[in-house]
Amino acid sequence: YNLGRYQEAIESYDKAIEFKPDYADAWNNQGAILCDHLHDYENALLNFEKAIEIQPDYASAWNNRGNALYNLGRYQEAIESYDKAIEFQPDDASAWNNKACCYSLVGNVELAIEYLQKAMQLDSKYIEMAKTDSDFDNIRSDQRFIALIQQSSDQESGC
Repeated sequence: YNLGRYQEAIESYDKAIEFKPDYADAWNNQGAILCDHLHDYENALLNFEKAIEIQPDYASAWNNRGNALYNLGRYQEAIESYDKAIEFQPDDASAWNNKACCYSLVGNVELAIEYLQKAMQLDSKYIEMAKTDSDFDNIRSDQRFIALIQQSSDQESGC
């Protein structure tokens, strides 16, 4: 995986799963490769669901499941997965941000801003990311979004 040899990594995870079918990490990691690098969202989704079946409180697998659903345009289901990730790991800034992105894409400005603010409070990198993330393009001119970005930037810079 670290060498960018994703197909070989998939084969290695297949072997690990063959030896230990209940190895949730192998299912989740293989799904992440399928989702993030091979853009095979349907099969990634199956992997994440298998990881969750094995370990129902696996926050990372829930977040990744949400990412696969997001990439399939199934935003409401993605939000439900992000909710589960947050239930098991409340300080997961990524899940909060992903949830904000989905709400932005479906036009719910209030919830998009609420969850983006939570992500920014947990990890300041989301302040800069929000400035250019295309998921926020349809709310970028909203005064509440502008105020959140400005306020968060000011707080981070100590102003």
